[in-house]
Amino acid sequence: MNDPVKALFQPFSLGSLELPTRVVMAPMTRSFSPGGVPNSKVIEYYRRRAAAGVGLIVTEGTTVDHKAANGYPNVPRFYGEDALAGWQKVVEAVHAEGGKIVPQLWHVGNVRKLGTEPDASVPGYGPSEKIKDDVVVVHGMTHEDIQEVIAAFAQAAKDAQRIGMDGVEIHGAHGYLVDQFFWEGSNQRTDEYGGDLAQRSRFAIELIQAVRAAVGPDFPIIFRFSQWKQQDYSARLVQTPEELGAFLKPLSEAGVDIFHCSTRRFWEPEFEGSDLNLAGWTRKLTGKPTITVGSVGLDGEFLQFMVNTDKVAEPASLENLLERLNNQEFDLVAVGRALLVDPDWAVKVREGREQDILPFSRSALATLV
Repeated sequence: MNDPVKALFQPFSLGSLELPTRVVMAPMTRSFSPGGVPNSKVIEYYRRRAAAGVGLIVTEGTTVDHKAANGYPNVPRFYGEDALAGWQKVVEAVHAEGGKIVPQLWHVGNVRKLGTEPDASVPGYGPSEKIKDDVVVVHGMTHEDIQEVIAAFAQAAKDAQRIGMDGVEIHGAHGYLVDQFFWEGSNQRTDEYGGDLAQRSRFAIELIQAVRAAVGPDFPIIFRFSQWKQQDYSARLVQTPEELGAFLKPLSEAGVDIFHCSTRRFWEPEFEGSDLNLAGWTRKLTGKPTITVGSVGLDGEFLQFMVNTDKVAEPASLENLLERLNNQEFDLVAVGRALLVDPDWAVKVREGREQDILPFSRSALATLV
């Protein structure tokens, strides 16, 4: 193993979380859990990555126990004894291989469409109501709704702790519910959950505080956030490092241990005048460990492969990534589609067998290997 690569395979510890490597499996929706229950194929899918040197697995998005949390077919849930029993088997398999695992807790918010399982009559829930052709397509959340969702996240975190998970990740990115509260365009509320960004952050802050209260002081909480959204890849929630610091400070104080900083291309600087990416700035401003993510190990970012089914992503050089990691710009590296298509990605990198890494194409999404 050459010297630059060593940084990727050093252990990482934060309180009770002790990871054998800095490689993180990024959360990726797979839709292979009929009825919302992870089955034997899902167990093996995660086990293989842990066996090949992934230090921390962040599961695909798992829905909390709220009637409007789900937005897609066959995604796993994180409530109900059948689903939790399935996740416990995943935990046991990952731990047996020396890895650690956290569930990504998820509510899709106003992305949900009428007709979606499990109750087709339930519309999306969001900060503000939306009516189309005299039909409520997004239910504007009441104070009672907000407290119900917060309680659902807290209960899911408590259940994660009970079944042996190593922490939780709260999905606050990409235009889903928590993120919808951050944005003025989707949050037109006039109460204490609306207004300027500080007020629009109140929902996330209260949710994190409730999760922390449910799991105690030592159970790791990861918070995933992004500037870009599904609907707008050029979107920017904040424009300057000062604004980013003001946004992150109350989230950090509420109980976040690690920030998962989602970008489309990890190598791009977040603000003019500095080479730091979003994870680098977040670490600098909060003092908390960060996870970088965004087309790691691919020769192009993911959107290209979603719109062009014939395009193949070849393995890419890790030189820039390793230089940044060695410079302590961030602490952990999340790998998405490169790891999705090749469960042995980490061990191949460690052994200098980059030429053996499998290329990624959209067809890989149709299988669970």
